[in-house]
Amino acid sequence: MKIFDKDIQAGERVVVRIPAPKLYNFTPVFLPVHVIRGKNPGPTLCVTAALHGDEVNGVEVIRRLLKQSFIDSLSGTLIAVPVVNIYGFLFQDRYLPDRRDLNRSFPGSEKGSLGSRFARLLAQTIFSHATHCIDLHTGSLRRTNLPQVRVDLEVPEVKSLAEAFGAPVILSAPHRAGSFREYARQRGIPYLLYEAGESSRFDETCIRIGVDGIIGVMQHLKMLPASVASRDICDSMMARSSYWVRSPFGGVFIAEKNLGDHIEKGDVLGIVVHPTESEEYEIVSPIAGMIIGRSDAPLIHEGAGVFHVACLERVQAATDKTQWLQELNDADKEEDSSLETRLDG
Repeated sequence: MKIFDKDIQAGERVVVRIPAPKLYNFTPVFLPVHVIRGKNPGPTLCVTAALHGDEVNGVEVIRRLLKQSFIDSLSGTLIAVPVVNIYGFLFQDRYLPDRRDLNRSFPGSEKGSLGSRFARLLAQTIFSHATHCIDLHTGSLRRTNLPQVRVDLEVPEVKSLAEAFGAPVILSAPHRAGSFREYARQRGIPYLLYEAGESSRFDETCIRIGVDGIIGVMQHLKMLPASVASRDICDSMMARSSYWVRSPFGGVFIAEKNLGDHIEKGDVLGIVVHPTESEEYEIVSPIAGMIIGRSDAPLIHEGAGVFHVACLERVQAATDKTQWLQELNDADKEEDSSLETRLDG
């Protein structure tokens, strides 16, 4: 395998630093790419994070994945790019310096914008080697997502990969022109998009599910033996569609439902209140399902998307997923409390 100017042999583990377009003050920019090639043949899994520069959960997911001792004994190849949008990550921003969205720039062009040129560099030097892809994301600014994988169920093998990942929800989602996901579809590469948490903030539960999910996919692909690690997994809920509930009024937004809540048609999800008067308006759900995304913005305009609801195939089991997530959250809080006690001591 050759990535940029580096030949990587079976059994090798290297970090390739690919030169990216310089900053306007001529500061060099390099994209670190971790490549681990097993001694035995197998698939080439490409795992990426921070395609949007402020989505940091995935960066920590990949860091923890690369620390696992069993990774060195895998079959096939793991290509891990902890920070794809190195520019946005540097400035703690979702976008590129020219305000373009890198995830709308694929497959890119040598003569296009910065985003288009950078996307082409990524496509040619890294993504062209992949047989499978997992891309790690979070909610955008002031939005939080329940851990979920978004997939194209029309692509063979994708459903089984999504089930092996073990996130609470599998959502069949449409493609967006110019996205990495659309690029993978055009090339016939099975692709999972993991959405969890919010931008610019670490969420321990989302990180743990992400690490365990990647390990599960690698086990499913026979890149790792099934006995290599125990994982916290659940039986994923399947959603063929989803719906954004939008506020009919602008004002101060107060949510009354949480991520993972099972809701019925007609349920009150939250209220919008006048900031200086006594007026308030209910936000009512037009459908039943599970809340998989929510706005955290306290001030909203009319028409703002405030709740993302998944239309589940087995609605009655939704409460089981909420309980499973709550148990994970409680365990994480206990670990954090124990660590603080040890540090204080």
